[in-house]
Amino acid sequence: MKPFFLHMVGFMLALTIAGTTIAQPAINDIKKSSAKVSDVYNRMEDSVIKQFENQHLAWPPAEMYVRTFKYDRQLEIWVKGSSKEPFKLFKTYKVCMQSGTMGPKRMEGDYQVPEGFYYINEFNPNSNYHLSLGLNYPNASDKILSDGVRPGSNIYIHGNCVSTGCIPISDIPIEEVFIIATAVKEQEGQDFIPVHVFPIRYNVKKSAEYLANITQDNPALQAFNINIRLAFDFFETKKQLPIIMVNQKGEYVFN
Repeated sequence: MKPFFLHMVGFMLALTIAGTTIAQPAINDIKKSSAKVSDVYNRMEDSVIKQFENQHLAWPPAEMYVRTFKYDRQLEIWVKGSSKEPFKLFKTYKVCMQSGTMGPKRMEGDYQVPEGFYYINEFNPNSNYHLSLGLNYPNASDKILSDGVRPGSNIYIHGNCVSTGCIPISDIPIEEVFIIATAVKEQEGQDFIPVHVFPIRYNVKKSAEYLANITQDNPALQAFNINIRLAFDFFETKKQLPIIMVNQKGEYVFN
């Protein structure tokens, strides 16, 4: 069996299972999806656009990439003006609460934030946590390595600083991220916005020492981190995304 494709041409994600591509559902006119979202746009859209202008970034961006680090409690928004450009950092947000510990999510109720490579598959303007953006957990790797009956679900980036396995960044930050994601989705047609979740910033000494300490007696978790770090290193070097696939063992394969 050939590997399952997760990333295509760097930013566009799809899942290929048994030859069938599962694409993200179409979302039409997110800006008008609720009174809450309309209010967010009235209050925040001009501010977001001004921030892009001040950083000499194209608005709307052609592509968006989200990268987050569990131990460091940070979520980054990267953007580019065209597919040929390198990604540029727009902003780093604080992840205001965290549940679980280092390591991937493997079953329902473990309170773990997933680790690995995902994409935004839901825009939820009616979230209990202000606004939320859903991740496609379980992905192809998780479906192989996680509990076959109850792998868990409903993983979001959201506001309202509460977490039982999600990634909360408070209300104003999620409003900004929601506006940017909506712009690349509706105006630029980026159907698959990649979200990479890492346990740590691998190039920060304190973080690396922490991860080494808690994984020293866990060879499986060590191997997992060696595997996913390849995508981190690729992006740090090139400011582009690798093509990511999954083999029959559930391991990520990069190109």
